[in-house]
Amino acid sequence: MAYATTNPFTNEQIKVFPNSTDAEINTALDAAHNAFLSWRTTSFAERAKVMQNAADILRANIDDYSKLLTLEMGKIFAESKAETELSAAIFEYYAKNAEKLLVPQDLPVASKDEGRAKVIHQPLGVLLAVEPWNFPFYQVARIIAPQLSAGNTVVLKHASNVPQCAAAMDELMIKAGLPKGAFQNLYPTHDQVSRILADHRVRGLALTGSEGAGARLASEAGQALKKCTMELGGADAFIVLEDADLEKTVNWAVFGRHWNAGQVCVSSKRLIVVDGVYDEFVKRYREGVSKLKMGDPMDPATTLAPLSSQKAADDLKKQVEGAVAAGAKAEEIPLEMPNQGAFFRPVILTNLKDDNPAMREEFFGPVTLLFRVKDEAEAIRVANDSPYGLGGSVFTKDEARGERVAEQIETGMVYINHPTMVKADLPFGGVLRSGFGRELIDLGIKEFVNHKLIDVVDIDAPF
Repeated sequence: MAYATTNPFTNEQIKVFPNSTDAEINTALDAAHNAFLSWRTTSFAERAKVMQNAADILRANIDDYSKLLTLEMGKIFAESKAETELSAAIFEYYAKNAEKLLVPQDLPVASKDEGRAKVIHQPLGVLLAVEPWNFPFYQVARIIAPQLSAGNTVVLKHASNVPQCAAAMDELMIKAGLPKGAFQNLYPTHDQVSRILADHRVRGLALTGSEGAGARLASEAGQALKKCTMELGGADAFIVLEDADLEKTVNWAVFGRHWNAGQVCVSSKRLIVVDGVYDEFVKRYREGVSKLKMGDPMDPATTLAPLSSQKAADDLKKQVEGAVAAGAKAEEIPLEMPNQGAFFRPVILTNLKDDNPAMREEFFGPVTLLFRVKDEAEAIRVANDSPYGLGGSVFTKDEARGERVAEQIETGMVYINHPTMVKADLPFGGVLRSGFGRELIDLGIKEFVNHKLIDVVDIDAPF
């Protein structure tokens, strides 16, 4: 596995990083375990200082950190700054809330013979985090902020195309005052990842990535009887009912599908529009997409970034061709495209039948799957006709109706009148082939702790 920085706007390779050696991995695991032995007993107040320091450093140097995101991943600079701020907000959230989220819980037992029972929450140990390239800082922050706050330690295997972002997170936590070894970035091979996961000192796995990687590593974690969380792909439905505010809904649809160049697990990938407003919606949506501007992601005028790599663009093209070969109709929006970089013109796919492989795939880029449905009931059926269950949204002026529809959609998250969003104080996660487990808030910090029962019982109490 080659770890290298390649600028998606120029396709220029900037820097290559060598894989970690077996000796380096052994040293890292030794350090992570030794750090855990002291970090687990460190007070919440001391841990909170480190988390707040990390937030403050990110904000004080937001331009420098954000430029690194744009360099390696290609996202437009404004989105890079938003990601850096979101990462800071996550660190700050746990600085303020970790202790009360893990406060011991007194249990209301049925009789005094059961004693005085409580549940305490103790860290498990060293965790392995395997993270993707599309949000190089946010994906790391949303696992290390809660888990370090809980008293665990973490080793990171980041995506191979964002090695400098991975190193920057490592350096950030050192600057923030985290003890040596408590968080470490590595550049392992696939085989070395498996060896790390198998090490007896590693107590859990948190993975965000593809179905294939998730299935493989979840299987290995299962064989080792280790807890894991999986945040995998998504094909979010964006349902437009006949009473939606069409102008605002179209604006959100254009944004929801094309932010981060469409490379988001919770992008609005499937637009499901009821018949009564379908024609007008599509007309306005096409117009909205046609106003996007491709270009240098550091240019404030750019609104559609290149994809993360030329391979990503080539693979997406093949995926669209496969959908067309199976009967879909593809409409390319003829945006002016730079003569360099991993750009991909937006595509709208229609005439999608049940047997089209596109119905079961995730399109990671600016490709819209568009469905015309007769009514609310069919919209729900189409939304649920997917192997994925991550996020989704419902647009209607009747909020109570929107909530009723949301309750019938088989996903981990549904938003009314907004595309699926990511915030520091909202949980994140899905069901079905989108994975299992939750990140952020109390749900995230409790994923990798031992919920231990302590019961003080009278020695004379009956069995």
